[in-house]
Parts: sequence; structure tokens; C-alpha cells
Amino acid sequence: MADTERTGTAATGAAPAGAEPSEVVRIARDLIRIDTTNWGAGRAKGEREAAEFVGAYLESLGLRAEYYEPVPRRTNVSARIPGRDRTRPALVLHGHLDVVPAVAEDWSVDPFEGVIRDGMLWGRGAVDMKNMDAMILTSVAELLRAGEQPDRDIVLAFFSDEENGGVEGSQRVVRDRPEWFAGATEAISEVGGYSIGVGDRRAYLLQVGEKALMWIRLVARGRAGHGSRVHPDNAVTRLAEAVARLGTARWPVELTDTTRALLDGIGTLAETDSRDPDELAALTGPAEAFIRSSYQTVTNPTGLTSGYKHNVIPDLAEATVDVRVLPGTEDAVLAEIQRIVGDEIRIEMFLRDIGLEIPFEGDLVDQMVAALGRHDPGVPVLPYLLGAGTDNKALSTLGIAGYGFAPLKLPHDLDFTGMFHGVDERVPLDALEFGQRVLTDLIRSL
Repeated sequence: MADTERTGTAATGAAPAGAEPSEVVRIARDLIRIDTTNWGAGRAKGEREAAEFVGAYLESLGLRAEYYEPVPRRTNVSARIPGRDRTRPALVLHGHLDVVPAVAEDWSVDPFEGVIRDGMLWGRGAVDMKNMDAMILTSVAELLRAGEQPDRDIVLAFFSDEENGGVEGSQRVVRDRPEWFAGATEAISEVGGYSIGVGDRRAYLLQVGEKALMWIRLVARGRAGHGSRVHPDNAVTRLAEAVARLGTARWPVELTDTTRALLDGIGTLAETDSRDPDELAALTGPAEAFIRSSYQTVTNPTGLTSGYKHNVIPDLAEATVDVRVLPGTEDAVLAEIQRIVGDEIRIEMFLRDIGLEIPFEGDLVDQMVAALGRHDPGVPVLPYLLGAGTDNKALSTLGIAGYGFAPLKLPHDLDFTGMFHGVDERVPLDALEFGQRVLTDLIRSL
């Protein structure tokens, strides 16, 4: 077994103090410094400045940036790099420019300062996903500045509103600007390509699917009254009991071709005979929660709303729940949720989106695996199904098969997956630079 297959706490690879960071780090830092917070449900700071930053960068490379702003300040930007063979299907490289909110008081750094410290870039978006945006931009820049031309057309797209299901972003773009993706059959974006530790071994995860999304609202009705009375018909109590039942529900393991292959790969790396999914997931250290979410339904309560005065019992109480299910199981899961919460609770669908799963095979998969192999020889690449979702869902409506491939070589004790939407989000500088090299190599090989 090659030494490169062993993992541990990697050296930071940080530049000497005071040295100018590499271009991929600078671009990621500058994007983090543009606050694109998206609270959802139409409330957001907007991506316009970030889109204009990206557009100006693309135009500095000689490309023509096109903008689409379906709602004021919710800006999407795209450009196309012509390939040598225009008869070949185009490839889409895409990212999103919005980020989830960050409560500054909870962070050890300003989440929008783009701090470089301890060999890492810190800030909201360092993991999700301004790191990948920067990797895409600087990879195509390296090729174009060298006078190189890809063999096939490359479509670059940077969307708004992904953190709200792409309602004002990718969903609107594919509906109103499908010509941006003319001739494209495949796409590459976030949440894949990164490394995990399995014991003292390393493996890369290549995302070939993602769970379906359902954001639901639970609604409980009761009778209003004075807070001092004996009052059995209490909407808050009724809702709280339903939320507790749903939030603690244990959903069964349901394996797909992708998750079976992932667990088999983990078992082989760990040299274990166990085939228990939870035992195998536990062997991946900090990635365990991400792996476990890939093979079972998840129903997480995320918000509660009720009442308007301390001594008034309200007649209405509501809760929001983030539901993620395996593709094709949506209706069955909804029926089971209704059974769990009870007939007195009304379920309202706030947002519903499709799930995806495509085979771990084909020329593009082979090229992604080979690109990682050239930069980290001997380390296996395993398929996995993302427990969350990406803008690949919207592109799939145009017949475009999407993969998650934002390559990062990470120290195995870094809780990278836990920093998606987490506090003190950060990415190692050397991992960003590794990813930019791998992505550049991939584009050259297409």
C-alpha cells in the first residue's frame, strides 16, 4: 500500500507569514468578503455584487459574461468557453454565490472578513461553496492565460438562491435562460471530490446522487384562551408533542446501488467483515453523520412559531421541518409523517424538489477518478449519495447529468462535513490549491 493512502493531521502547507496568498485563495477570500446571506423565503442580501465580481473576472479572461436577475439583486451570471470540437456535448461547471446566515457572536472570527489563519481560510462560504467558485474561476483562468482551448465547450454558471432551493436561481435560470446550457449533457459542482479518513486510510467521495427535498410546515389548531385557565385544547402542546415524535423518529436504512457501493468500499478499506451500515459509517470519523444521512430518511424540525402574548393561549402553532428522502420514496415518507404526527396536525408543503441518482461510470467519471489519481496516487475514489441537494437538480430538468466534484485533500481529523452551515467554517489553504490543480488537470483532459 502506497504511503499516500495513509492519512493523518496533514501539515498546513501555509505560505510564510506576510506572503501573498495564491490566486485561488485570494479569489475565495474576496468572495467571502461579499456578504451574500440568504435567509430564505425571499429574504436575502442578494448576490449582485458577487455576480458582478465573477463577471468582471470572466471578462478579464476574454469571455462574455451574461447576467440574469429575475428578482432585484438576485443575480445569476454565466459564460461559455468555446471548445475545439463544437460537435461534442458541452460540460457545465457551476456554483452558487449565496450563503446561509452566520451569527457573528458565535464565531471566533468575523464570518465575512475572509481571515487567513493557521493555514486555513475562514469565513461563511469557505466550505459552502465559495471555495469551489474560486477553484472553477482560477482553473479556467490558468488554461485561458496559457492560450489553451478545451476540447469541448465549457459552460460556466454561478447561481443565486441555492440555499433556498434555487427558487430565484437555478430553477428560474433553466426555465428562462435554457440557451445558456445549449448542447450540455453533464455538469460538475459542489459536495464531492473531497477526502475522508477510514481508519488510517484515505478515500475520496465522488457524488453521483442526492436525496429529494421536502420542506414542510406542521400546523396545529386549538382554542384560544387565558393563560391562567385549565385548558386541554392547546395548539402549542399539540404541536410540541407532534414535533417531538417526528424529530426523534428512527427511520429505516434503505440502501441504493450508490450507498451499497460506498459501504462496500469503506468495509474494504477498513478490512472489516461488518456489513452493518452504522458500524461502517462510524469508521469514517468526522464524516460519519454525512454518510449516515445518505441511506435513511431525515426529518429535522428547524423552526417553531406561535403566540403573541405571554398570558394568551394561541389557537395556532406552526413548525418547519426539513425532510430529506431517498429518490422515489417521497409520497410514502409523507404518509408516514402524517401517521407519526397524527391526524390533528395539518401538513403543508413549502418546497418540494426531486432526488437524483446516476451510475458511477462513464468517461467523465473515469476522467475525474484519473485526475485525482494523478495528484494523489493509489487512493481509492468511492461513489456516494449526498444527503442534501445542489443546483444539479435544476439542471437535470434539461437532461444534464450532474456530479459533485470539488476536489479537496483534507486532514482526516478535520470535521469538514460538519462545517457545512456550521460555525467557524474554514478550509485548508493547501486543500484549495490541491483542488485547483486537480480541476485544472481535469479540464485539460476532457
